[in-house]
Amino acid sequence: MDKLDHIFALQAAFDDELAHRRNLEGDIETWIQREVLAIVSELGELLAEVNFKWWKNPKPIDTESVKEELVDILHFFVSMCLKAGFSAEDIYLAYLDKNKENFRRQDGLSEKEGYAVRDLGK
Repeated sequence: MDKLDHIFALQAAFDDELAHRRNLEGDIETWIQREVLAIVSELGELLAEVNFKWWKNPKPIDTESVKEELVDILHFFVSMCLKAGFSAEDIYLAYLDKNKENFRRQDGLSEKEGYAVRDLGK
């Protein structure tokens, strides 16, 4: 089992246990809403770790706290993928396609307009 498959399996086991222990129910719409809100909350916590408040004196960045918030975001993201029927393999393949398209966009080779990097020297 590769690492991403392992992460998905662990998250599925956790989600099942959590739903059982806490008697949680909900359809895909409800779960996606909940998990998007959880990710937004975790993004706020991540943002607080990296001195976004320009009106305050910056504090040293605690890279371990940054990593912890990123893992929290990953937990909710993977959970959402599972509930949407998106496997680790699906994510991997979709990522490959999107990454290729992102490079095509930057090279001006995409059907989508407005992404090509312009030569600012001309």
